[in-house]
Amino acid sequence: MSAQPIRRWDREIALLAWLTTCVSILSFLFYLRRGEILLYGDAVAHINIARRVFDSRTPGLLQLGTVWLPLPHLLMIPFLLSNWMWKTGVGGSIPSLAAYVFGTVGIFRLVRGVLSPASQPSPMVRFTAWLAALIYGSNPNLIYLQATAMTEPLYLALFIWALVYFNEFVQECLQPGENAHLPSRPALVKCGTCLVAACLTRYDGWFLAVVMGVAAMAVALRVHQPWQGLRGSLTKFILLAAAAPALWLAYNAIVYRNPLEFANGPYSAKAIEQRTPGAFHPGSHDLPTAFSYFLKSAEVNLAAEGWQKLWILLALAGVIASLAQSRLRNQAWPLLLLWVPVPFYALSVAYSGVPIFMPVWWPFSYYNVRYGLELLPAFAVFVTLAVYFAAEVMRRRAFRLSVAVAGMIFAAASYGSIWSAPVCLGEATVNSRGRVAVERELADFLKALPNDSTLLMYLGEHVGALQQAGIPLRRVINEGNHRTWKQPVDVDGLWERALANPSQYAEFVIAFEGDAVSNAVQKQNLMPLAVIHASGQPKATIYRTRAPSR
Repeated sequence: MSAQPIRRWDREIALLAWLTTCVSILSFLFYLRRGEILLYGDAVAHINIARRVFDSRTPGLLQLGTVWLPLPHLLMIPFLLSNWMWKTGVGGSIPSLAAYVFGTVGIFRLVRGVLSPASQPSPMVRFTAWLAALIYGSNPNLIYLQATAMTEPLYLALFIWALVYFNEFVQECLQPGENAHLPSRPALVKCGTCLVAACLTRYDGWFLAVVMGVAAMAVALRVHQPWQGLRGSLTKFILLAAAAPALWLAYNAIVYRNPLEFANGPYSAKAIEQRTPGAFHPGSHDLPTAFSYFLKSAEVNLAAEGWQKLWILLALAGVIASLAQSRLRNQAWPLLLLWVPVPFYALSVAYSGVPIFMPVWWPFSYYNVRYGLELLPAFAVFVTLAVYFAAEVMRRRAFRLSVAVAGMIFAAASYGSIWSAPVCLGEATVNSRGRVAVERELADFLKALPNDSTLLMYLGEHVGALQQAGIPLRRVINEGNHRTWKQPVDVDGLWERALANPSQYAEFVIAFEGDAVSNAVQKQNLMPLAVIHASGQPKATIYRTRAPSR
């Protein structure tokens, strides 16, 4: 069906990968030097979840926990074996850096595959693919996030490549040709493999797997005699799409005695919302408002106020133009799957306790505004398709050049409006001020403790203090040492025994006001060594339980 890529095109892909790698590394070094790759509390948590798989008093895969999916942490582990890469956070950023490069190349290949699936790409097709990659890869918010240990860049890359292979599968099936008799559809299996990884990265992937599964079945029904040559690949695809969710449900059922522990357990978003007084957020049980907040979060990740609506209009124009072209309709409809994040996040905000706060709408703060980046691939593709079809209206070279230049100017002006203050960096900065202050002061105190002393501490909020101090997690008794399969309580667990009698198990106790350690210490007669205060953060108290062994 499709011709082999020509050498020149291969050189273009290699050039794009090289340029994107340079952007990735240089921007990472920029944010690393400014001390901004560990601003997100979630980034610090991801790094230390991965680290405690091998650095813990009770090491093992059960340290991966339940709320966050395991693939990002597993990818970080080889790099976090280095103490320096752990302390600096560099080890957690490496998977994101690679994902950024693969995601940008994937956008390039996706647009090329839609506009020129079986022939040598024209100059306008090449320009459109480059423009789509430019819009995706030069987004200031994505450039910042790919320098951190956050999971969005990895998921976006897997999402994009799943769609690349799904689009190739659709073209193989729906276009007659010499390959119509092929006994298998390898592109569909590759798509399923990407879906497995996506489903083990973010829960967005579960929703995507269902939608793509339905779409693949619909394609199969349109093919004449679909079970001849398609049955094997389709079966593998369905099994792959279902494998990761089934595995995670089984893991939760075995370890936590609740297959939905990640969704309704004590650390789930829903449970946190219920425990937080006055936690009502815009869009809660209000689907239209939830939809508008998610769409707005996408807009603020793209441009400042004056440019945002133009992105929406151009993207809609790209959708309409793609489906209106009879010669491209069969090739372009899979691109509609780029909008799958819209229903997923609208439903999540409305019914799953997932708030989105933005500084431009009530309550005028920052929380989960980065979720809007999930629509970046859709805008990158459909805005450039709008440019492509506008250029195709007239055959005059001057007109096409004018349209191309206008598209580049629009993207550059939009990103220029937010370049100095990306909203994701603003979110990380604002929400980290109190946490960073208390962790820095606590880390300075912990560095002075004897190197062989044992600590008792709840790590859920401020594990970054240990990371900054370079204290191995195996020296710290924490909630991760609880044997989760012992329900409802585990009186013989290390964590529970240490809480009941801190002096027997640890030389020092770090208690944050209101956490499990603080509540346990109140029952003990311990003398505090120091008290640390930071604005907006619970008070931290360091106790000595007994003389250290050395």
